[in-house]
Amino acid sequence: MKILEIRDLNIEQIKKLIAEKQSQAVKLKFDIAARQLKNHREYRELKKDVARAMTILKEKEQ
Repeated sequence: MKILEIRDLNIEQIKKLIAEKQSQAVKLKFDIAARQLKNHREYRELKKDVARAMTILKEKEQ
């Protein structure tokens, strides 16, 4: 997800997005451990999306 897309969201939508992405990250982590996932980069990109969203959330809360 692009930063500009996240910046267009309001605070509640960003919080919801973070929760969804974190739950997806947990699922992917289990899939990686069970060797069901072939593309490990998906997990890395998901973590980066969560970090971007959390950064923008902090900026908007200030």
